[in-house]
Amino acid sequence: VKMAGDSRFPDVDTDGSEKNEETEIVVNVGGVRQVFYGDNLNQYPETRLAELINCLSGGYDSIFSLCDDYDPGKREFYFDRDPDAFKCIIDVYYFGEIHMKKGICPICFKNEMEFWKVDLKFLDDCCKTHLSEKKEELEEIARRVQLILDDLGIDASESRWKKCQKYIWKFLEKPESSYPARVIAVLSFLFILISSVVMCVGTIPDLQVVDAEGNRMEHPTLDSIETACIGWFTVEYVLRLISSPNKLHFALSFMNIVDVLAILPFYVSLTLTHLGAKLMELSNVQQAVQALRIMRIARIFKLARHSSGLQTLTYALKRSFKELGLLLMYLAVGIFVFSALGYTMEQSHPETLFKSIPQSFWWAIITMTTVGYGDIYPKTTLGKLNAAISFLCGVIAIALPIHPIINNFVRYYNKQRVLETAAKHELELMELNSAEGKAANSKSELEDLVREGKEDPFHSSRLKVSHSDTFIHLLSEEKHYRTRLQSCK
Repeated sequence: VKMAGDSRFPDVDTDGSEKNEETEIVVNVGGVRQVFYGDNLNQYPETRLAELINCLSGGYDSIFSLCDDYDPGKREFYFDRDPDAFKCIIDVYYFGEIHMKKGICPICFKNEMEFWKVDLKFLDDCCKTHLSEKKEELEEIARRVQLILDDLGIDASESRWKKCQKYIWKFLEKPESSYPARVIAVLSFLFILISSVVMCVGTIPDLQVVDAEGNRMEHPTLDSIETACIGWFTVEYVLRLISSPNKLHFALSFMNIVDVLAILPFYVSLTLTHLGAKLMELSNVQQAVQALRIMRIARIFKLARHSSGLQTLTYALKRSFKELGLLLMYLAVGIFVFSALGYTMEQSHPETLFKSIPQSFWWAIITMTTVGYGDIYPKTTLGKLNAAISFLCGVIAIALPIHPIINNFVRYYNKQRVLETAAKHELELMELNSAEGKAANSKSELEDLVREGKEDPFHSSRLKVSHSDTFIHLLSEEKHYRTRLQSCK
């Protein structure tokens, strides 16, 4: 239908080019009216608003392919979209870039941009960062839900060995899956503690025994306890390796490398003790065994497997490399400056303890970190003044990066709690909204979601949007959808 006689919608020629650059269109988005002029919209002809200029010549089919409703009397195009997001998106026509308002879901805003056919390259870098973080959160939630579904799902076509492999993996890796699995996790934790205590107690001279050559060695009882602990660690590692679904990823995982480092020294030292004496001198064998026994301290890191707090701390430190680097740089500069000043100022004293600048580094380190052993200290007035300034600067240098590191720890800890709650919430929604007997289809749908990275999650007609802000989609036969406006709200 062509609306003649209105200057706002002039005729178009056969090429579809506009005869009047001042053509204007009226758009109503979620109850908010906006008037746009053709010269602004034509800067980005591929966008939906630019297409509205020429859609009237194509009739109602062309009009309703672009909008939700149209009022011929008012010449208004209606869209059931989020007006807040739309106000941000139209900035591209005036400023050439887009910024998200605070409080708008980044994923929903991305889909709003796709609807209005505005390229993501116009989104400012700071907003792209929020979008990437939200995508990672959604992928993490989907991954957690997928893991839970994998535990619950039973594939009748799998062989008996595959079923047994999955059961062993769940039994050893997922303490929350059953009561016996929790018991195994507690036993593993106790063995780690016992092994660490035995390693420490074995170094007490009163508890050591003397062998035939007069060398001190650990008490046989402690040695037996150590052997039992290593046996437990070995069986646990072998079972986990055999039952692992991805053995290469398992072998290269950091925590599994720690497990190997905790177990390997025992067997290497055992081999050297029984066979090494034939190949090298006995003293060299004992030195090698002693060095390998020191590597047993690696097993204390096995506690991180059973402690979410230690895992959070590790992640916070990884995310804080920049702050830690700044801390080390501040301390390095201060140590060099104050050690050189201390050496120079103390040279006038006949009993100076500052023999050289490299030796003064030790004094600067223990002073700036406020340890102060007292083995090296200044004796002149200027030296004492330099020491006072150095430990004040040290306190400031250490205190400055601490706050960002603590923030990283708190942010990650809270994020993990939110993700865990969101995953449980999605499972509850799945149980409520999915039809009975569709669990297997739901599992395959989530696998597709994780595999596709949720690049376009709203275009599948089989998906039902959950009533949470996580936008994890559930399989359902019902034809019930929330609008984009409701989702954004």
